[in-house]
Amino acid sequence: MAEITFNEVWKRYPDGFEAVKDMNLEINDGEFMILVGPSGCGKSTALRMVAGLEDISDGELIIGGEKVNDLAPRDRDIAMVFQNYALYPHMTVRENMGFALKLAKTDQGEIDKKVEEAAGILELNQHLDRKPANLSGGQRQRVAMGRAIVRDPRCFLMDEPLSNLDAKLRVQMRTQVARIQQQLGTTMVYVTHDQTEAMTLGDRVAVMRGGIIQQVDTPKVLYETPANLFVAGFIGSPSMNFVAGKLEGDTIRMPFGDAPLSDRLRSQLQSAKGGHAARDVIVGIRPEHFEDSAVEDSEAPDRLMFDVTVDVVESMGSELYAYFGVKSDVVDSAELQELAKDAGMEDLPSAGGGDSQQVVARLDAASGATPGGKVKLSLNTSEIKLFDPKGGASLTAA
Repeated sequence: MAEITFNEVWKRYPDGFEAVKDMNLEINDGEFMILVGPSGCGKSTALRMVAGLEDISDGELIIGGEKVNDLAPRDRDIAMVFQNYALYPHMTVRENMGFALKLAKTDQGEIDKKVEEAAGILELNQHLDRKPANLSGGQRQRVAMGRAIVRDPRCFLMDEPLSNLDAKLRVQMRTQVARIQQQLGTTMVYVTHDQTEAMTLGDRVAVMRGGIIQQVDTPKVLYETPANLFVAGFIGSPSMNFVAGKLEGDTIRMPFGDAPLSDRLRSQLQSAKGGHAARDVIVGIRPEHFEDSAVEDSEAPDRLMFDVTVDVVESMGSELYAYFGVKSDVVDSAELQELAKDAGMEDLPSAGGGDSQQVVARLDAASGATPGGKVKLSLNTSEIKLFDPKGGASLTAA
C-alpha cells in the first residue's frame, strides 16, 4: 500500500495543449479516491501519469515516498484495470488471472494459491476453467480485476471499468468494487464520468474541469457545500436548478417569489466577500428541496409557497419528478454551458425557451402533481445555494 501525491503536476502535449494544470492532490494510504468530471477534463490523463503511461511535463509525482517521474511502469508496483477487459480469449479465467505472475516466473503453487484467493473474493471460483467468451460482461470485468488483485500491488488504478456494462449490472458491480476495496484495504484511484459512481464509491472525490481540480472532499461535503457552480451542477441527480436572483438586504428575490434570508443563509453570507449587500446572484436549488405543500408538514420553517403549472411528470415509483417553467433572466456562465454541452443539451438551463426556464422538483409519491395541472409547491429556502455570476464561486460555502 502507498500514499500518492501530485505536487504541482502539469501535462503539456507537443501542440501546446495542457491536459492537466498545476495538480496538487494527496491520496492517503488505503484511501479510495475518485477522479470525476466531464469528457476531456484530464482525469484519465492524471491516472495514466500515475501508471507511467504518460510523461509528466512539470511537477513531482510521489508514490510511497518515492518520486516516480522517471520510473518505468513495471517498476511502480501498481495494477491498472481498463474500460475494456483486455482478456486473452484463448486462455481460461484461471490462466488469465495468473498470467502476470507466470511472466514473473512465480512458483506455480503460489500462482494457484493467489488465483484461488482472488477468485474467492470476486466470487469466480466456479468459472475458473471457463473462457472469456462464455462469461457475461460483469464476470469478464471481475476477471480483469482479479488479474490485478493477484499481483498484490501497492495501489490499484481503475479507468472507467464499469462503463461498458448495462445500467443494472453497473449498480451491482459498484457494490462489488466497494466491497473489494474495503476487504483489501489497498489504495485505489478510480476514474469515472458518472457522478453517481463517484458519490457512492469514494472516500473522497476530486472534481475536475479543464485540467484543474475544482474541489476535493467527501461526497457529502461536495453535495451539501459545493465550492462553485460547476461542482454544484455536476454533483447530484437530477442536477441542481439554477435561476437568476437578487440579494437585497435580508431578502432574496427569485422567480418563485421573495423570501427572507434564513438564519443559516445569513450566517453563511457573513463570511462571503461583500456579505449580503445588494447584488445579482445565481440561485441554486436542488430538486429535493421542493415539495408538494399538500404532503409536507405545514409547520416546517423557512418555506416559500408558490403555485406552478406542471409540464411533465416522471413517476419513479417512490417519488415523482415534476418539471415546470418559471420566468427568469437567462443564467449565463461558462461553467453551466460546459455542463450542458457535456450532457448533450447545450440549450440548458433555459430549456423552456425565451424567458421561460425549466425547473425540476423531486416530490413525494403522494403528490397530486399531474401534467398540465396546477400544484402548490413549497421551497425550503434554508437549503438554497447562492453563487457569484462573475466566476461562479459559491457565496454560501462554509
